[in-house]
Amino acid sequence: MKRCGRWWIGATRRSVCGGNASYWASTAPACITSRWARARRTSLVFTGVFSQHVGWERTVRHQVETSSRSAQQTPEQREQGIQMGTKIAPMFGYGISLIGVPVGYLVCGAVLLVMVKIMSASVSFKQVFAVLCYSAIPGLVYIALAIVVMFLKNPDDFDINNPLAFNPGALMDPATSSKFLYSLAKSLDVFSAWRIILIAVGLKAAAGKTLSFTGALVAVLIPWGIWVLGSASLAGVFS
Repeated sequence: MKRCGRWWIGATRRSVCGGNASYWASTAPACITSRWARARRTSLVFTGVFSQHVGWERTVRHQVETSSRSAQQTPEQREQGIQMGTKIAPMFGYGISLIGVPVGYLVCGAVLLVMVKIMSASVSFKQVFAVLCYSAIPGLVYIALAIVVMFLKNPDDFDINNPLAFNPGALMDPATSSKFLYSLAKSLDVFSAWRIILIAVGLKAAAGKTLSFTGALVAVLIPWGIWVLGSASLAGVFS
């Protein structure tokens, strides 16, 4: 584990703190682009496998039938909602993979750059973006495990919103629990913590003495916490 950690820190430092100007003009952009593309391809693979093995109709039907609003709808209205959702969900899923992943990286990079600049850290957007690309490893592992679980479980029991039992949300019943608390519990994930630490280590490596590890960790946790609370609040309002 320590050896893997040292390798990642060294690889990140070489990418975000390349020792000469020609590095960013040649090697670094290719490495970053490959990792960015790998994340997008992995997301596309997951979406495709899910579409074929589980199916969107099953997932949409479960979400509609367990929603508190379903009690106020007639059976015909619920069925119309399910059919419409089944048509929209695949477009949304593939859209997230094709467009959402790269846009998400750019937005996260901009937010993190603002955070570390507030702390007077000497880093560039390119360096922050490189850190994000190198910290995608937990996400790739997460998707790979989710695909394995997808084939091990009954398709009716697979939850695309929480496929792995690595968070407190796995101990809660989504149908009866508070949507706000359930969304909050899902976010307290081992893979999220893993990536947060990797990003903080990468930012520290990029900024050097101008940013402490604690400062880098705070710079990551603040926007992450706002995102988690915002997502949980929306889940509670629209449940």
